[in-house]
Amino acid sequence: MNLKDDYTSQILKLKADYEGDVTAVLIASNANTGNRKSILYLHGYVDYFFHPHLGKRCNQANYDFYALDLRKHGRSLMPHQHPNYCKTIEEYFEEISIAIRQIKKESTSVYLLAHSTGGLTASCYMNSGKERALVEGLILNSPFLDFYKSKLDRALSIFAAKSIAKVSNYAKIEGALSPVYAESIHKDYFGEWDFNLAWKPIEGFPTYFKWVAAIARAQKSLAHSNISVPVLIMHSSGSVKLSKYSKEAMSHDIVLNVEDIKRVGKTLGNKVTLMQIDNAVHDVFLSPKAVREDAFNKLFTWLGNLDSKNL
Repeated sequence: MNLKDDYTSQILKLKADYEGDVTAVLIASNANTGNRKSILYLHGYVDYFFHPHLGKRCNQANYDFYALDLRKHGRSLMPHQHPNYCKTIEEYFEEISIAIRQIKKESTSVYLLAHSTGGLTASCYMNSGKERALVEGLILNSPFLDFYKSKLDRALSIFAAKSIAKVSNYAKIEGALSPVYAESIHKDYFGEWDFNLAWKPIEGFPTYFKWVAAIARAQKSLAHSNISVPVLIMHSSGSVKLSKYSKEAMSHDIVLNVEDIKRVGKTLGNKVTLMQIDNAVHDVFLSPKAVREDAFNKLFTWLGNLDSKNL
């Protein structure tokens, strides 16, 4: 499958916000049949849906597949907007609710599959989102449940971000994100994947203090998480911080600390499954082929077991 020929997209018109007009884009696989289980994919930060192989594998496993480019990301980014900017995680709930309602009309059930910052957003949504009752399971792919920092550095960074954000909505840091992860997955560097570098730049976008404060609030809110549906948390077997590319980037999460993912993840609800994917990268479904095939097999085994319990 490829994005151009095998997927269609629909612009979702949303309520205007503090920057003006807002849209999101709902992508659907042309291999969807309707009247079966569906998976809705949510991407991460400095990210968008560019994973046709993910939809293909979901279709082959008898699931319809959809993905959202959230507001101010990817296909949804408009010229007057600051890329990937938000003041609160809850801003994304509008398009998630619209997508869930629309998909549910065509499907017997809906599962959320969310990566990194999308995993944080989806976790918050499943605690308080308007249509969370229509979702039967949550799959988190290396969710951004805590900052990859020491406790002291985290506290100081969040304090600084909140303080600066109070006096400036668009104060930012250039080059806050390391380019190593993007280099490790893009085909022009060390990886095998192609993506639009205007929507997912190698050097990332500026990191706004207001966004950092929003992430910190969302993560803090999960201390009271009580997600009622089954939750699957997929993560690598190890993390490492790299200042430049090395082979370790192809077998570790170099963006988040898997120990944080496990520590916070197991508290999200009372039906949580932690699933280690050996030698996976940050997005486990962008790992080298043998590793991602293992991830797919384990994902669909978990979903199959879940579906059999719901019969």
